[in-house]
Amino acid sequence: MRILGIDPGLQTTGFGVIEADGPRLAYVASGTIKTNAVATGDLPARLKILFDGIREVVTRYQPQCAAVEIVFVNVNPQSTLLLGQARGAAITALVSSDLAVSEYTALQMKKAIVGHGHAKKEQIQAMVQRLLNLPGLPGTDAADGLGIAIMHAHASVSFEAMSRSTTLQRRQHAQFKGGRTY
Repeated sequence: MRILGIDPGLQTTGFGVIEADGPRLAYVASGTIKTNAVATGDLPARLKILFDGIREVVTRYQPQCAAVEIVFVNVNPQSTLLLGQARGAAITALVSSDLAVSEYTALQMKKAIVGHGHAKKEQIQAMVQRLLNLPGLPGTDAADGLGIAIMHAHASVSFEAMSRSTTLQRRQHAQFKGGRTY
């Protein structure tokens, strides 16, 4: 299964694409989508860059599903609203490409990748490098995108096992330790 992980941001959105074959993970691609070519106050133009960039990544790498980091509430409510709009543009780009989208918190991703929820960016980079056998450290935003994809690869195995072990219909809104799947 090819998975696209997205770490949304209004200035820099990180993405990572991996192949998951059971417990085996393989790196496909990663990078960032930057909106700094547009004036800081031009929110619609920044959102369009994010939307178009994610659509381009989907077209180029053909993932079968996607995972996006859930926004946490900052001290500054304006920053949270802006980040939420960037996240909305990312999810809209994924859904308009007919991808199933799952969501996970940064805490969940850090626990899955590093082993504790208060990991630093450098720790995430180092573990993503090890897990995917990369020759060098990925950038911080790309590492977060790859981490979200890895998190989804591990969680999707659990989702499949749960769906096989019960006769109940899967709900449209399922939760796995606070993550969401649509």
